Amino acid sequence: MGFTPDGKHLYIEDSLESDTTQLYTIDLKAQGKQVLCHNKQVDLGPVMTHPTKHHAQAVGHSLHRLEWTLLDDSIAEDFKAIEKVHPGEFSIVSRDREDSTWLVAYTSDREPVRYYVYSRETRSATYLFSNRPDLEDYTLAPMKPVTITSRDGLDLHSYLTVPAGSEPKGLPLVLNVHGGPWARDEWGYAPEAQWLANRGYAVLQVNFRGSTGFGKAFLNAGNREWGAKMHDDLLDAVEWAVAGGVADPKRICIYGGSYGGYAALVGAAFTPDVFSCAVDIVGPSSIITLIESVPPYWQPLLNVFRVRVGDIETEKEFLESRSPLFKADQIDIPMLIAQGANDPRVKQAEAEQIVGALRAKGKEVDYLLYGDEGHGFARPENRMAFYAAAEQFLARHLGGRCEQLASGEQEILDAARKL
Repeated sequence: MGFTPDGKHLYIEDSLESDTTQLYTIDLKAQGKQVLCHNKQVDLGPVMTHPTKHHAQAVGHSLHRLEWTLLDDSIAEDFKAIEKVHPGEFSIVSRDREDSTWLVAYTSDREPVRYYVYSRETRSATYLFSNRPDLEDYTLAPMKPVTITSRDGLDLHSYLTVPAGSEPKGLPLVLNVHGGPWARDEWGYAPEAQWLANRGYAVLQVNFRGSTGFGKAFLNAGNREWGAKMHDDLLDAVEWAVAGGVADPKRICIYGGSYGGYAALVGAAFTPDVFSCAVDIVGPSSIITLIESVPPYWQPLLNVFRVRVGDIETEKEFLESRSPLFKADQIDIPMLIAQGANDPRVKQAEAEQIVGALRAKGKEVDYLLYGDEGHGFARPENRMAFYAAAEQFLARHLGGRCEQLASGEQEILDAARKL
C-alpha cells in the first residue's frame, strides 16, 4: 500500500497470519514486521495517508458502519470536529499540499452524499453541495444495522430498512439478496431499499456466509454451500424478521440479481413454503450450464468456482443438486424473471430453460427479456420499465403500493415480455 516516508519500510495489507486483513509495515532489509492496525471481526477498509509525507494516519473498518482508528494523534482534534459537522459516515476526499484545508464527504442512509470544505486552522466546515440534490426534497427510510445469528452460530451482519414513519410490525418483507456472492452489503443510501420501502415493504439485506469483508473463515464457510448453508442463512434471517414481529410470514418475497437471482430461484424451488413470490434478475438456474458457458475473461476464475462452488469435471451430480432448474417442479409461487439478451456471464439460456420448465408445468411466471441489455439493466428507460413491472408484481402478491405505468414504460415492457 506504499512506502513509509523514509523509504525503508513498506505498508502491507494481508491476512496470511490472521483471519481478517491487517495493516503492518515491513522492514525491506531486516524483514521485521510491525502491525499497525487489526480488527478481528472485519477486514481492513480505507487507509488515510498524509498528502506529502505519505505516512498512514487513520484506518477505517466497516462491521456495521464505517469507524476510524487513528494512527496519528496530530489529527485527533480534527476528526472530533468533523464528526460533529454532519451525521453519517465521513471520509476525507482531498487535502491541499499545506494540509490546512480538507474536502470531507458525509455518507448517509437517508440523504445524498454531502460535501464540506473543512479548515484545520479554525476547525470549522462550510457546506458545498450534495451529489443528488433532488433527493433532498424527500423523506427517506432509515437503514438499521442488525446482527442475526445463524442456526450454527455465525453472526450475519445485516441491514433492515422499513418505510419512513412506519412501525416495524407485520410488514410485507422483501429479502433483497446481494450478488457476487463474493461481495457484501453496506450501510448507506441504497436506491432499491428506498424504492421498496417507499412502496410499503420492509427490506432485509443479509451478509450471508461467503460474503466478503468479514475474514477468511466467514468467506470460506460459504465454500460448496450454494443452495445449502448460504441459503439457510437467508432462511434464518427471514425467521428472525418473523419472530421479531417485523415481517408478515404470509407476505415475503425473495429478490435479487446475479447470485441474488440464483438465490431467488433457490428460494422458490427449494423452500417455496417460506416465500410468497420471487424476483430473479439475471440469475443462473443451473450451476452446470453457468460454468460451461463462462466468457473468456472468466476463465481465470474457474479454479475459484472449483473450490467455492464445486468441480464440474467430477461433481456434476452434486452441482445438479444445487441447481434450481432440476427442482423446478417444486416451484409453486409466482415468479418474475428478467434477463438481458446480451449477458456474457449469465446467458439468456439460464432464464429460458427454467421459464420453459415452469411453463411446461403450467406454473405462473412473468418473463422479461431485454434485447439491448447485458448482465443487469444499464439503460435508464429499461431500468424504469423493469422497476415498474417489479412493483406491480410485488403489489399483486404482497399488497404494497405501485405507480401506474407510463406509456413509454408500457411499450418497453410489451416488447420485453415473452409470453
